Amino acid sequence: MEVLHISAECYPAAKVGGLADVVGALPKYQNKAGIKSSVIIPKYKTGWISKQSFESVYTGEFYLYHEKVSFSIDKYTGEDLGYTLYTANIPGKFDREGVYSDKAGNWYKDEAERYLSFQQAVLQWLVNQPTKPDILHCHDHHTGLIPFLVKYAYEYQSLGVIPTVFTIHNGVYHGSFSWRRMYLLPHHDTRLHGLLDWNNTINPLASAIKNCWKLTTVSPGYLNELRIKSAGLESLFLNELPKSVGILNGIDTQVWDPKKDPFIAKKLGKSLDTYKKGNKKKLTDHFKLDPALPVVTFIGRLVAEKGADMLPALLANFLKAGKECAFIILGSGEPAIEGMLAQLPNIYPGKIGVSIEYNEGLAHQLYAGSDFLLMPSRVEPCGLNQLYAMRYGTIPIVRSVGGLKDTIIDLEESSENGRGIRFDNFNLNEALIALSRAVDLYKDTKKFKSVRKNISALDFSWENSAEQYSNIYNQLT
Repeated sequence: MEVLHISAECYPAAKVGGLADVVGALPKYQNKAGIKSSVIIPKYKTGWISKQSFESVYTGEFYLYHEKVSFSIDKYTGEDLGYTLYTANIPGKFDREGVYSDKAGNWYKDEAERYLSFQQAVLQWLVNQPTKPDILHCHDHHTGLIPFLVKYAYEYQSLGVIPTVFTIHNGVYHGSFSWRRMYLLPHHDTRLHGLLDWNNTINPLASAIKNCWKLTTVSPGYLNELRIKSAGLESLFLNELPKSVGILNGIDTQVWDPKKDPFIAKKLGKSLDTYKKGNKKKLTDHFKLDPALPVVTFIGRLVAEKGADMLPALLANFLKAGKECAFIILGSGEPAIEGMLAQLPNIYPGKIGVSIEYNEGLAHQLYAGSDFLLMPSRVEPCGLNQLYAMRYGTIPIVRSVGGLKDTIIDLEESSENGRGIRFDNFNLNEALIALSRAVDLYKDTKKFKSVRKNISALDFSWENSAEQYSNIYNQLT
């Protein structure tokens, strides 16, 4: 069986969030399990892509209305990823340093043209290949029109017999655009516009849900939440329930391995305590924090979706109450949130460290050296950070939402199987209580070390999830 994953992100080539981690790991583990899996993404000018060698395997062209668009499909020549990586090289559309926005954080204004170009380039390439994949596995709204196009766009209907699997990593973003821009679409059966429409717009996410053969989300809990709250798509998720399944993401245990991780100061050996102490010292030295204090870290995009807008008031209120704790923030996002967080180290010297950036190496060091990881998310489809944290012996403090609720058993629910601290509602009071519980746990040295040891031994590798996807593929073919 041969599967082609189609995505806007893939680690290490282009990463903004968890989508990249999943698409960069799942195919690797599928190949290990005997499913030939490859990936295609747009060819950006990211640092990783710019440094690699590619060979052109196909050239073609298509039209976006009157615009003639030329492209090539370029194959990565390296053999270190565990899968074959292709890029759609579309000059003028994706040859930019950012994936979704420029360095200043300004979102690109031509999203519809970009992703229609990417999807058409992929389909043009596949139509002209002598052998086709057995499964087209599409990820998020950037590829959401493919399940419709292979069925009803005249140029691509020869691909309509190939089953399409569509995975929602983040249902907040729909990729909608106006029907006034219908002219951008390739020629298709216009009697079927209901399969593209939602709320009087062309909605790629809704279209994918309607047209794909199988719909998956990145956790069972998130699938349940989408049926209740999904920005207007609730009735659609209920209607498509029979073909829907939630599959919890795994993590790439080769990339996230505290015994071999090249990014961390102290590798994990026989002693978990020695490993944690060495990495914590690296952090506290770097951010000039007191190593005797519990270190609580936030890693992620500084946006409301991740609860980052709560952080300035949460940290300030907690420290003003006289709580002995240190905090580290790593991430970038909304300028207003960045600005408020950047001021905190000056207001609370020795208690707060902030690094406004995307820094993969520092993120690894934070997972290894922190005592707790804070995830106060409004929305968290699966969440990978809490899985990375546990593998590195860092205890999660999370809001009970999506995949966080699926993966983190509260210590008060089970003294034997508890994995962290949860709070249910998105408000300052409950978050403050959760942080207080973390400080109390830290003071109980015996229990703290026991929890840390237990979570570091948990298995969240991709093998189980990859097997569930394999079962879906087999059913469809």
